Amino acid sequence: MAKSKQGSAKKASTDKTTSSQRPSDAPKQGRGGIAQPVTPSPELGAIIGTEPVSRAELTKRVWDYIKSHDLQDAKDRRRINADDKLKKVLGRDQVSMFEMTKLINQHVK
Repeated sequence: MAKSKQGSAKKASTDKTTSSQRPSDAPKQGRGGIAQPVTPSPELGAIIGTEPVSRAELTKRVWDYIKSHDLQDAKDRRRINADDKLKKVLGRDQVSMFEMTKLINQHVK
């Protein structure tokens, strides 16, 4: 015989606020991941600037540099041909765009 769940009342909510309920004048919590501000190394700073930026902005600036200097390989657009500045960061003449992110992350604090 199954027991019925009659009489189970909802628990009264406590006065806890979550981030979605935080008042607009309350200070924002620390951010992590792609929104986390990072400081570029001097080598990377020569390409994107030396001020702290979010990881998303860092990636955008590196891609802007690559496109403005026509550094994508003509035959395989997934490959990046490094110029003198970018070679100091990447350590090689050519990398895939997937390797590039890993190598660039070694140049941020």
